[in-house]
Amino acid sequence: MRTLQPLVLWPAAERRRVTGVLTDIDDTLTTAGAITPDALQALEALRAAGLQVIPITGRPVGWSAPLAQSWPVDAIVAENGAVALVDAGRRKLYQQDAATRAAHYARLQEVAQLLLRAVPGATLAQDSPGRETDIAIDHSEFSHLTPERIEQVVALMRREGLHATVSSIHINGWLGAHDKLVGARWIVRELLGRDLDAERDHWVYVGDSTNDQLMFEHFPHSVGVANIRRFEAELTHRPRYITQGERGAGFAEVAQAVLAASAG
Repeated sequence: MRTLQPLVLWPAAERRRVTGVLTDIDDTLTTAGAITPDALQALEALRAAGLQVIPITGRPVGWSAPLAQSWPVDAIVAENGAVALVDAGRRKLYQQDAATRAAHYARLQEVAQLLLRAVPGATLAQDSPGRETDIAIDHSEFSHLTPERIEQVVALMRREGLHATVSSIHINGWLGAHDKLVGARWIVRELLGRDLDAERDHWVYVGDSTNDQLMFEHFPHSVGVANIRRFEAELTHRPRYITQGERGAGFAEVAQAVLAASAG
């Protein structure tokens, strides 16, 4: 397994090739649930320099809509790759057709009720009303679950046929073949008409938790903000680099590193 290297060791020649930024939102762009001025300024600077910026989150599409409308980003991919907001949030794109979404939604509600009955202390995430294609159990945002209870939720989701992943705040479960990486490939193709795998050396991914591991593994340029240390022992695939700052301050470091190389 790779060792986390300080961000300052990322070679300028590699940073200079970056033309797009993919990033998690919670505890990567945001701090205590809100975007900080330095992170917002970083997004604005990346956009001004002509880089594509696409957040990819486990948060629901309803929760993400105001961000897509106000942040300087090309799109937001929500619900772990299932749905995207484009054109400043005016348009939604889905990976699944309407009939499939309806059938999956009904099944997901059944599993959600099973989880609430079976796992002591389990509660639905407060953003659940905005979810269309997944369910989320809160473990660290407004409620707390022990690691053992988190493992129980994940095991039950998978037993019931769901995909399950753990973010810094929620345990997400869904039906379908999508995930963050599939969602990234999809939106780059749909929005930009390009093949993400063919140009992955031109993108950097920034994240903070175990549900970012697919992205850390796939992208040669991957960065964890400093608070990823919380999950370090659980990571099978680590990012290549780590920032000094946590959360939004760490994201701002990544943006500055990319922009400094381009300016040089």
